[in-house]
Amino acid sequence: MKVVIAYIRPSKEDAVREALHAIPGLSGASFSDIRGFGRGRGRSHAEVEQEALVGTLGRVRVEVMTQDSLQSVVERAIAEAAHTGQRGDGKIYTLSLEAARRISTGETGEAAT
Repeated sequence: MKVVIAYIRPSKEDAVREALHAIPGLSGASFSDIRGFGRGRGRSHAEVEQEALVGTLGRVRVEVMTQDSLQSVVERAIAEAAHTGQRGDGKIYTLSLEAARRISTGETGEAAT
């Protein structure tokens, strides 16, 4: 099992959600509003005045727990839907998931993702 974590632009959240909904067998995803900085340290041409004081930008964190067989499909879907070609499009990280348990049914492992 894998955890795919992506940091994307807020303007791309709907496109990423739609792309993930289109993946057969994917059971769900979580979206969180977050703030942070990367190499640009929170400064962009359009937001210099507003964000320079704070030094962070709003982003959306996407978390998907999935079967190994869907990992590359999920990564590709997020990357294509979040792409603008501009700096700050985001990042995708994939981690191994040791265990999962669905609380309502008691299912474990890949059946619980």
